[in-house]
Amino acid sequence: MTTALAGQVLPTARGPLSSAVLDALRGGRPAAVDTAAADPYGDDLQLALHCCYELHYRGFAGVDDALEWDPDLLALRRGLETRFLAALRGDVPPGADVDAEVEALLVEPVGPHVRGVSHHLHRAGTVEQLREYVVHRSIYHLKEADPQAWAIPRLTGAAKAGLVTVEHDEYGSGRPERMHSRLFAEMMTELGLSDRYGAHTDRVSGATLAEVNLMSLCGLHRRLRGASVGQFAMVELTSSPGSERLVRALRRLGCGPAAIHFYDEHVEADAVHEQVVRRQVLAPLLAAEPELAADVVFGIRASRFLGERMGEQVLSCWERGESSLRPA
Repeated sequence: MTTALAGQVLPTARGPLSSAVLDALRGGRPAAVDTAAADPYGDDLQLALHCCYELHYRGFAGVDDALEWDPDLLALRRGLETRFLAALRGDVPPGADVDAEVEALLVEPVGPHVRGVSHHLHRAGTVEQLREYVVHRSIYHLKEADPQAWAIPRLTGAAKAGLVTVEHDEYGSGRPERMHSRLFAEMMTELGLSDRYGAHTDRVSGATLAEVNLMSLCGLHRRLRGASVGQFAMVELTSSPGSERLVRALRRLGCGPAAIHFYDEHVEADAVHEQVVRRQVLAPLLAAEPELAADVVFGIRASRFLGERMGEQVLSCWERGESSLRPA
């Protein structure tokens, strides 16, 4: 039996779905569970799906790597994905005008009352709130660009080349010390947080896990390659302004250079990536496969829907004077 040598520790179950998955990862068989009745965005389903997907990333300490393709776990995962995707299809309005969708993403709301986590942290966030936000974002940023890499073999020609161009930057352009995941880990260390992969899974909500689960879901299914590119475009086209606000927040709060470097890097890099994604990924993809336009729009809108849902949950906790993290 092969196991992940430096895999993350298994998280704690949050209900019958995640219990079934975790029992299987410990060597049992998945219990029969009703995925159709589960909250599609709830902690239980999203943690269960997260654990299934992590088998395709770095795995878990003491868990057999062969379980990545276990038929019983894959069947359970399919039920979880079906429930999650059906909910998103119902909550996200359809569309097929990619140009209009992209133009809308490039319009930044302005004013002192604009709502959003980066706006709050820029204006009045505390160091502790900043640290909480970094914990939430660690679920993605400690493996930044990995979910989108699955789209590479699913594309051809110019769109493939354009996507690889952006991914090359995300992985440090050949310099491991400049990989964005490495820069994020250094920021966590500077802020006094554990930078160990998977260390904070038990602390974040289903809303946080859902954002990353969408990336994995779209990346792992060839039929969702258009949605994967749409989700990728959503991240790259909206990242730069938010990163600039976070740089200002970090400086206002007196954070050190290692903390500031990660978001400072994204201000410039993602401004360039915006142009590459529009002209070298989206344009050639839709020229070659125009039937994917609706899926691209779905990827953009679903990503935005889940991101706003997660941000609203975090802000609501802070406005009540509560932590946005689950109890340790």
